[in-house]
Amino acid sequence: MRTIIRMLHEAAQRFPSRAYATKKTDAGWTPYSYCQVDNDSDKIAAYCIAKGIEPESAFGVLAEGRPEWIIAELGVIKARCISVPLSIKLNPEEIAFRLTHSEAKGIVASSNTLDNVCKAIASMENKPVLYYLDSPDDRLQRQIEENGWKEGVDYVTWDVLTASGEDILMRVPDMVDSVVAKIDENDTVNICYTSGTTGNPKGIMLTHLNYWANSHDAVELFKLPEETFETLIVLPVDHSFAHTVGIYTSMLKGITLHFVDARGSNAAIIRNFPKNLGEVNPVFLMTVPSISGNFMKKMTQGIAEKGPFIDGIFQRGLQAGIKRNGDGFNKPPFGVQLATFVPYSIASLLVFPKLRKVFGNRIKYCVGGGALLEARQQHFFAAIGVPVYQGYGLTEAAPIISSNSPERYKFGTSGSVAPTVICRIMKSDTEEAKVGERGEIVIKGDNVMKGYFKNPKATAEVLREENGETWLWTGDLGYYDEDGFLVVTGRAKALLIGKDGEKYSPEEVEEVMVNHTEMLNQLLVYNDHKPTTSALVTLQEDLVRKLIAEEHLQTPEATLRRILDVLRAYEPIAMKSIPSQWIPSRFSLIAKPFSEADGLVNSTMKLVRYKTIEFYKKRIDEMYESEQLNEQRNLEVVKELFFS
Repeated sequence: MRTIIRMLHEAAQRFPSRAYATKKTDAGWTPYSYCQVDNDSDKIAAYCIAKGIEPESAFGVLAEGRPEWIIAELGVIKARCISVPLSIKLNPEEIAFRLTHSEAKGIVASSNTLDNVCKAIASMENKPVLYYLDSPDDRLQRQIEENGWKEGVDYVTWDVLTASGEDILMRVPDMVDSVVAKIDENDTVNICYTSGTTGNPKGIMLTHLNYWANSHDAVELFKLPEETFETLIVLPVDHSFAHTVGIYTSMLKGITLHFVDARGSNAAIIRNFPKNLGEVNPVFLMTVPSISGNFMKKMTQGIAEKGPFIDGIFQRGLQAGIKRNGDGFNKPPFGVQLATFVPYSIASLLVFPKLRKVFGNRIKYCVGGGALLEARQQHFFAAIGVPVYQGYGLTEAAPIISSNSPERYKFGTSGSVAPTVICRIMKSDTEEAKVGERGEIVIKGDNVMKGYFKNPKATAEVLREENGETWLWTGDLGYYDEDGFLVVTGRAKALLIGKDGEKYSPEEVEEVMVNHTEMLNQLLVYNDHKPTTSALVTLQEDLVRKLIAEEHLQTPEATLRRILDVLRAYEPIAMKSIPSQWIPSRFSLIAKPFSEADGLVNSTMKLVRYKTIEFYKKRIDEMYESEQLNEQRNLEVVKELFFS
């Protein structure tokens, strides 16, 4: 059987003493070997089985990334139960919805997530048992006293859980093995809830076979060698990208996962990330556009602060590197290589090595997922010597569908389709697109989900039978380019819709704007049956202040005019690839960045479109009702940000 547990057992045999996962403690980085994780997860499974918990019972897992997270999930899976990975960014109401919908019997939580979990439990009719990943502490004691909990009934601590499981196995050594032997590769192991960027979340049922196929595809795509690979995990482990590429794929090659130090609070993850990078010195990183974009911004600002001489070397070297790399797949002619040799060589000697040191001295590359990575970032990081290979996937596909890799890559694309995945571009239900023609991305493979939990209608909409085979209609738009690379252009269900009913992908417009307008921080392009397209915009405030200083702008009115000039400067470039009706002609400046706190971006910093549109409905309406009112609102934002 092709199962996760078989992958784990084989990893424990091949890499018994190699660290599978580590966490930061007062004593330093504490490793958990592959063999130890296998044994400790047996203890969790033994406890569940001995308690009479039925197969296919669900357990929520809500904690920051750490070795115990992996052990808890694998223990649940060994007991033939279902893990429900949950985001640390969820509020109590969202947690309660997922626990109730999945019919969870238990919830695995940490000290950091305890308060929100307890608020969620309090609102639920059928209350799950709390399995506490930490030793007893003040946070847990307060909840015990406030709720009148009984140990072993309402909650179980990690120490008790593992000690009890160990005792059970000493008395019945084959308890877990006998249950594991009954596991089928088509058993559901996870119910992963969508982030709800286009509507209410759905529970995606993923199987052993889904993960087996996708993990092996990841290894094949990247041609991972038989050597010790290490990475630092900063992404939330509930997210399918980190879940598959991190936790499961690692088993196949003995990769070591270091988890960012989150002791005290989840806010510590961002604070400790740069420091931990230097400590663990990873070979590769998994990232999302918001993280890599922040690195790019800080690197560029840091070099600029060193003065015009160093900044000049950097800028000339960066542009030379971008020209030398071309699109990554089609290399420029020798003349370009010769013309750019000197500025690139100087920057490679004096500047680029210092930038790469941010990642340590072993970094080979980064892998990007979770959202579209604009080409500007891909060109930047390739030029300085730390390429970010963009991939594409969705949780329903466990999640990898395609990826660029060191073996084969092209900037601005989502790479080559995974070896066992068949991918078609469909112009309609029956007509397949030709090369270069856009359509919906439709896939078939062992990585495709079983369906949406308790939602047959939604399942039938995306899983369609054709000649006895099941195809997943992803809802994403894209095309194959002339070199066979998959290019993803956006979501079909989040389309711009013109007054005439014509439709277009907002992400495609947004990527062009972001790539050619450095002043932009975030934006949402909007058109819902309107005569013109508009955009909500947040700004890179430091770049606007730099513009104000360089051009000696004295008034908010003059500053607003220049901001709008800059925002519209991309139009000639955009019109080469985007029909004019989809290029924004009206802009509404937003003072406060779209944030997780407002629910406008999800845990991977992807814009939640429908929520953002609802949140700023008044501003959107004003753009169409009155140009004068919209200008007044924009002036107020400029005054607030730069003249207060």
